[in-house]
Amino acid sequence: MSSETPEKEGELNAGHGAVEATRAGSPRLATPKIGSAQKLAEEFSPEELALDDESEESGESTQSPIEELVEEVIPEEKNLEMAWYILKVQVNRENSICEALQRNIKRAGLESFFGEILVPTEDVREFSKSGKQRIVKRKLYPGYVVVRMAVNDQTWFLVRDTAGIGDFTGAAGKPVPLSQTEVDRIIASSRTQKPEEGGEEQIKTAIRFKVGDRVRVKEGYFQNYEGELSTIDERNGRITVMINIFGRLNPVQLEHWQVEEV
Repeated sequence: MSSETPEKEGELNAGHGAVEATRAGSPRLATPKIGSAQKLAEEFSPEELALDDESEESGESTQSPIEELVEEVIPEEKNLEMAWYILKVQVNRENSICEALQRNIKRAGLESFFGEILVPTEDVREFSKSGKQRIVKRKLYPGYVVVRMAVNDQTWFLVRDTAGIGDFTGAAGKPVPLSQTEVDRIIASSRTQKPEEGGEEQIKTAIRFKVGDRVRVKEGYFQNYEGELSTIDERNGRITVMINIFGRLNPVQLEHWQVEEV
């Protein structure tokens, strides 16, 4: 026989019902959250908290080594080692290929890896049939351009993928830079040279003949004489022709426009 009173028994039954409801998935009552300061105090000793405060005050990084590696931004290399290289290109398309390469460089965002791109030329003086002269650019090496660049995988593939470019000069297509002497000569020739005050103009004369050609004098003292061209002076526009006079070959210096090809 139970000694519990009906009121007490009802309270016990109510308690058992609450437990069963909780087990059946009824929501539990939320336990109060511990404050952040209290939580830190429980997890760390006073000495560890003091060291952390000192690190914050001194400005030292609190990141772990692996976090620093992940979030660190590697600065872009500024001092790139550049050199001049020769590119084989399609003949008579040198200028348009240079322009296409410059567009590709800009599109790829690789301007910092490239410098100047040049078609090696020189200034020459040409004469028309009427005797009028004009200064024109003559290509030093048809089918080639020079570029100042830093060679890496990106720049190498960009250059090779540009339409009209064949390859770098060098063994098995491996880029070989020009020597400084060659670079200075090409750049000096490709840029218009203005004569210094009192100095001589350094522009060559375009002469369509070559040493060994057979020519005929068309005017002057030796008109209608024929001979073999022995030397060419492009700087002054003169040639030397070996002419047979009285059975002996004599060198005769003429202006290049005074002769014609036989």
